[in-house]
Amino acid sequence: MAMTGNQEAQKPLHPAVIFDRDGVLNVDHGYVGDAGRLDWMPGARRAVRRLNDLGVLAIVATNQSGVARGFFDLAAVERLHQAMLGDLAAEGARIDDFYICPFHAEATVSAFARPDHPDRKPNPGMILRAMADWSIDPKRALLVGDQASDLEAARRAGIAGALFEGGDLDAFLQGLSLSWMSAAK
Repeated sequence: MAMTGNQEAQKPLHPAVIFDRDGVLNVDHGYVGDAGRLDWMPGARRAVRRLNDLGVLAIVATNQSGVARGFFDLAAVERLHQAMLGDLAAEGARIDDFYICPFHAEATVSAFARPDHPDRKPNPGMILRAMADWSIDPKRALLVGDQASDLEAARRAGIAGALFEGGDLDAFLQGLSLSWMSAAK
């Protein structure tokens, strides 16, 4: 049955934390495109589980210029994400969705050569798509990134951004003043 316009407007909005991947969820070894090079940041799996338990969506939005540069392909990125999901599942946690941008201005793979793709952070395309796909409430959304381009993408998408400079990701999230997080359910 199709939704009427009024039913669509009444669709509940969800809280979410949108993570950059490399340098936030996993250690950034430079172009991590293989599960064998996956090292989780301290507290990352615990942070994701805490969000899951609170009813907060856990989304990943990641630039992956390694695809554009020919270091690995999209299938390798998918395998890495599946490995991440497996590690998380073993701890009772999950990522709700992954959004990737393989495009880059200096691509060596012509299919991914694009000077200013709308998904490539600091552009907000991945974030805006996630917000639409998951009915995310912009007032209860946070992007956690490790680069100024992540924070700029959050600003352009109209959501809060937090700069993660390393350490324990779970402790970092708990230290933020996000009263909506504990009241999400």
